[in-house]
Amino acid sequence: MSTMQVICLESEALYQLVDKVVERIKEKKEVVQDKWLSPKEAMDILRITSKTTLQNLRDKDEIRFSQPTAKKVLYDRDSLYDYLERNAQNAS
Repeated sequence: MSTMQVICLESEALYQLVDKVVERIKEKKEVVQDKWLSPKEAMDILRITSKTTLQNLRDKDEIRFSQPTAKKVLYDRDSLYDYLERNAQNAS
């Protein structure tokens, strides 16, 4: 029969340990976000529900897109965030 060892840590030491583990995981596996997004993903980022609104933004050259095939349209992630920043309002 094996015995279980219990390790006690102060809460601050636990948080530091968790931070180091998370940092280590990020170093080992860099999360790479896809540059090109589906219409659904683009709408989620822009927080819109209308495909027509998305089409209008595309038609007005407000956001970048790529059309690899006739029926496939992909949206540039950075241009979506740029659009949101350009249209951000400062508090009065």
